[in-house]
Parts: sequence; structure tokens; C-alpha cells
Amino acid sequence: MMQQAVDRGQKWLSRSDLRPTRQRVALAALLVGDGRDRHVTAEGLFDAARKAGESVSLATVYNTLKAFCDAGLMQEVTVDGSKSYFDTNTHDHPHFFWEDDARLSDAPAEQLEIVRLPEAPDGMEIASVDVVIRLRRKSGGS
Repeated sequence: MMQQAVDRGQKWLSRSDLRPTRQRVALAALLVGDGRDRHVTAEGLFDAARKAGESVSLATVYNTLKAFCDAGLMQEVTVDGSKSYFDTNTHDHPHFFWEDDARLSDAPAEQLEIVRLPEAPDGMEIASVDVVIRLRRKSGGS
């Protein structure tokens, strides 16, 4: 793994109280090593780690992603109530879910307009609003 990617991963990890274990640093380098935000599944990150020669179990990848989310380094975006994607961009923003490719990407936040939300039930407050816009190819014909 390139030293620049490892350095970026260590710097990103240092924004939290998480101990920089070898596996956390390796996964962080894969996530943010090129300086770009990304959306990953645990399985996708596991495959990338294996291809990079990292010895890590799928359970460790899941646990590490959860720890990164709990530490505020990432956010989890759930699609269909079962498939989770992990996003290194922690700012509030909408997502496109590309059904044909089972992939998640950022949607242009400046084009999203939410005029009004329903009032929260008594004793509750709105913690966040997740916007996932599902996309599929248009079917041929009319």
C-alpha cells in the first residue's frame, strides 16, 4: 500500500479517539487514501483489502466500519432496510441508489428542496433525514 494512502488514513483516524491498529489503518487507507469520498459495502471493502494483500476477516471489516461510524468518521446509509453502504462524507447530503448496479453515489444537494417535514410525535425530535433516490434505466418503448 502506498505510504501517502497510509498517511492519509492515519490522519483521518486521528480525528477520532479510535486506537490506530494495523487493520484500522489499512482499512482507513483504502477508504480515504486517495483523498476522495467513497461509498462502500463491507463486502466491497473486504474484497479491496484482500486484493491489497491485507489479512482481515469480513467480521473485522464490519466491526471496523461500525466503529468508524460510531466515531463520526463515516455514516451508514441503509437501502431496502437490509443493504448497508458506508459513506466517508459525513455532511448531510442526498444519495442516488443505482438499482441496476447496486451502487450508491452522492446526489447534488443544491438541487434538493425539502419544504416541510411532519412534526415529530410528542416527546420525540427528528435526528436526521435520509434521502435516497432510487434510479433505474428507462425501459425501452413507449
